[in-house]
Amino acid sequence: MPRFFSRRSARRLLGSLAFALAVPAGTSALAQSAYPNKPIRLIVPFAAGGTTDIIARVVADPLGRELGHPVVVDNKGGAGGTIGASEAVRARPDGYTLSVATVSTMATNPAITLRFPYNPETDFVPIVNIAATPNIIAVNPRFPGHDYKGFVEALKKNPEKYSYASTGTGSITHMLMELYKSMAGVQMTHVPYRGAGPALNDVVAGQVNMNLDNLPSSLPFIKAGQLLPIVVAAPQRLAVLPHVPTFKEVGLEPVNRMAWYGIVAPKGTPKEVVDRINAAVRKVLAEPAVKKRIEDTGSLVIANSPEQFAEQIRSELATYKEVVSRQKLTLD
Repeated sequence: MPRFFSRRSARRLLGSLAFALAVPAGTSALAQSAYPNKPIRLIVPFAAGGTTDIIARVVADPLGRELGHPVVVDNKGGAGGTIGASEAVRARPDGYTLSVATVSTMATNPAITLRFPYNPETDFVPIVNIAATPNIIAVNPRFPGHDYKGFVEALKKNPEKYSYASTGTGSITHMLMELYKSMAGVQMTHVPYRGAGPALNDVVAGQVNMNLDNLPSSLPFIKAGQLLPIVVAAPQRLAVLPHVPTFKEVGLEPVNRMAWYGIVAPKGTPKEVVDRINAAVRKVLAEPAVKKRIEDTGSLVIANSPEQFAEQIRSELATYKEVVSRQKLTLD
C-alpha cells in the first residue's frame, strides 16, 4: 500500500465499499439518506404578484415547515412561462429544484410553438396539482349583450365587429377563447396584450369589447360594475357569481376548462422523492388556513396524485393541439 494512503483511510474506504455492496441494486442515493437535507428551490415561471406566484407563496412556507427545510420561491418570468420552465428542465433531478407548472407552460405554449425547448410530457415528472382557477368571459357594459343569450346573438349578428383581449398569443386566455369560438360558431378579432393588467384596462375603457381571463384578475372589476360577467369555466356556478352559467350549462362542456397550478420536477427525479413531496403538499393543502388563502384567490384546491396530474397535462396538451390545428393558429 502506498505510504500516502494510511491504514485508517484504507479502513474507511473498505467500509464504504462494503456499505455500497450491501445496498440493493436500483436503490437511489437519495433513498439512502433522508430527503430533504437542504433548502428546495421552487421556480415560478412568471413575475411576482400574479395568481401563479400568489399560490406558490401560499404553499411554499408551510411546505418548508412540513419538509423540515425552506422552500424558496424563485421568480423566472418571460416568454409566457417558457424561460422559467426551461431552466427547471435543465436542473439536476435530485428533488432540490422544482417548478410551478401551468396550462400555459405545459399545454398552450407547447401546442402553438414550433421547435419548443422542452416536451411537457417527457421532460418533467408531475408531482401534484395544487389548485385550479375558474376562467370567465366578461364584456364592457356598453356591449349589447348582457347575458349569455344576448352575448351570442350580438356576435352572430355582427361576426366581424367585435374584439377580445387576451394575456398574449399562446396564453390560456387566447387558446381557450379560440376553443370557445370554434365550438360556439362565433367570430371575434383577437387583440393580444402582455399580461392581464393592460388587457383588463382596455376592456374596461371600451377599447376592446371583451376578454377571457382568470377570475381573480377580473372579479374586482365585475364587483365594481366595470365588467359584466357572461359565462364561466368552473365545475359549477360560483357562489360569488350565482347568476352566471358555466360553459357546461350552455352546452359547451369541452370549454369548461380551468387554469391550474401544479408542481413538477425534472425528468429522472426519483419516485420516492416525488411521493415525499406529493404527500407533504397534500398535507399542507388540508390545513384550513392554507385552504382558505387559496380559496380567497378565487381558486379551488385540487391536491391530486402524480398519476392524475400527468393525465391532466396529457389531456390539456391534446386539447390545445387540436385547437391550434382547427383554428389554424400561429404566433404571428
